[in-house]
Amino acid sequence: MSKTATPALAIRDVSHSYGARRALDHVSFEVPPGSFTVLLGLNGAGKSTLFSLVTRLYAAREGEIDIFGANIMRQPGEALRRLGVVFQARTLDLELSVMQNLVYHAALHGLGSFEARRRGASALARAGLADRANDKARALSGGQMRRVEIARALLHAPRLLLLDEPTVGLDIKARADLLAHVRQLVDTEKLGVLWTTHLIDEVADNDQVVILHRGRVLETGRAADIVGHYGAADIGDAFSRITGADEEKFPA
Repeated sequence: MSKTATPALAIRDVSHSYGARRALDHVSFEVPPGSFTVLLGLNGAGKSTLFSLVTRLYAAREGEIDIFGANIMRQPGEALRRLGVVFQARTLDLELSVMQNLVYHAALHGLGSFEARRRGASALARAGLADRANDKARALSGGQMRRVEIARALLHAPRLLLLDEPTVGLDIKARADLLAHVRQLVDTEKLGVLWTTHLIDEVADNDQVVILHRGRVLETGRAADIVGHYGAADIGDAFSRITGADEEKFPA
């Protein structure tokens, strides 16, 4: 990213508490445009809390969150128009067809039926699911459902895509296929992507990585650079050195 490029996502000094429990503690990092950035941390690290703040499920009361320069609190409409979201929980209507799911979602963004179907057909083709448009969502595999959710999230042409633990419940091949699909979208569509996970094997050497542990950002940078800086064998070893976490609790 050049010095003058506006970050796809800028998190500055964000904190959040649930009563007396501090879930996020002065979190700051950026997602460069056109990059694949991994928010890496154990379950309970604060990843989903941060995700909820960026998507405005929770109100951010401490700190600033900008999406391509639009502040999520002061310019919510503009910020959210630039954002596509895939939540951890599955959200397709299983009784509707794949295309009906897309058209219904597109209407929420003010897209008419014709334009929604045009964009939907293009998105499904990119996802390798052009032949499943008229199938009910319940007929899809878990990995196919995830790719439909990604297609749906991109219908309004956002420039930033957030995915919260998107491979939960998927088998090894489906996980690999989904990762490859999203990485290809970064390359071809120049999307900024924030991919949250607790799975070490979802991190590639060239990925930008944000290590979140117990609500605090402990390290950021390219995965290979982090490994080299700590003299670690791999990113899992580096994570253990940085956080003091037991590697056995950090699944591959």
